[in-house]
Amino acid sequence: MEKVGKKLAVLVGCNYENTPYRLHGCHNDVLAMRDVLVNRFGFDSQHIELLMDKSGSPIMPTGVNIKKALNKMVDEAEQGDILYFHFSGHGTLTGKKNQEEAIIPCDFNYITNVDIRKIVNRVPQGATFTILSDSCHSGGLIDKEKEQIGPSHHKPEKNSYVSVPNKSGSTSKSYYSKPKFIPHETILEYLTSLTNINTSNIGTHMLQLFGNDASVMFSLPQLELDLLKPLKQDEGILLSGCQANEECEDVGGIENENKAYGAFSHAILIVLEKNCDPISYKELVMKSRYVLENDEHIKTQHPCLYCSDENAQALFLSQG
Repeated sequence: MEKVGKKLAVLVGCNYENTPYRLHGCHNDVLAMRDVLVNRFGFDSQHIELLMDKSGSPIMPTGVNIKKALNKMVDEAEQGDILYFHFSGHGTLTGKKNQEEAIIPCDFNYITNVDIRKIVNRVPQGATFTILSDSCHSGGLIDKEKEQIGPSHHKPEKNSYVSVPNKSGSTSKSYYSKPKFIPHETILEYLTSLTNINTSNIGTHMLQLFGNDASVMFSLPQLELDLLKPLKQDEGILLSGCQANEECEDVGGIENENKAYGAFSHAILIVLEKNCDPISYKELVMKSRYVLENDEHIKTQHPCLYCSDENAQALFLSQG
């Protein structure tokens, strides 16, 4: 009989409390996903590491702590195991030239697509590593991964207050929709205030502040970065909340933070709730697109799927 593999997860929610970049739904996203992992997909709660930047959290979701949790999960992985990483928080692009995708931990120590690629390259053969990133510019977060569902070439629109119609069709109240995005220039200004170094090279600031714990994108020569690209088909699977040129949205939270959510995380949960049978990665992303297209809270946001042809048709979080 074939051995049934372990199911391991790292769930990260960053609301950036007490900062100008405050979000409201990211903690709710990962708490809701934890329940789904346990109750539907059979994850052991003891094998789920939860990192949230809330007061009293034993481990904050800094760049170092997130990478440490991911590397620990990969270190423990064996053939047949299922690995899952869910990030809900801000995303950005690394600069004006040669833009690369990155997620933003609570200490602003970027985790870039190159860091994610380096981790995915270590996943043992026969194990799968699913990443769901509910953050702006998350398309392409696994560097060099094959696109299965990608850009629709729609231009994103500005986020704003949006009206939510009630069942009769009239407007009942307004929700606040905020992009999960911090502009490169804003982060550069913030980092400069910490380092007092007059340069627009964000890598210089990152290395000054975080040293060897900064993204490998900022420390390795280009030749070595090129060597990180996959030499064979890998088991990385990325479900991104939007295209690389788009923004994900954080919805609600002005009146009741318990009801706030990330639009993509929420769409995935809706699809899973409405589809009790196993569902493929491709079908899950396509149906989440449909949910967002019909959500009046959302302006423009197109989820994407990046993985091998085989994994696109595989069942979401299934050893099947």
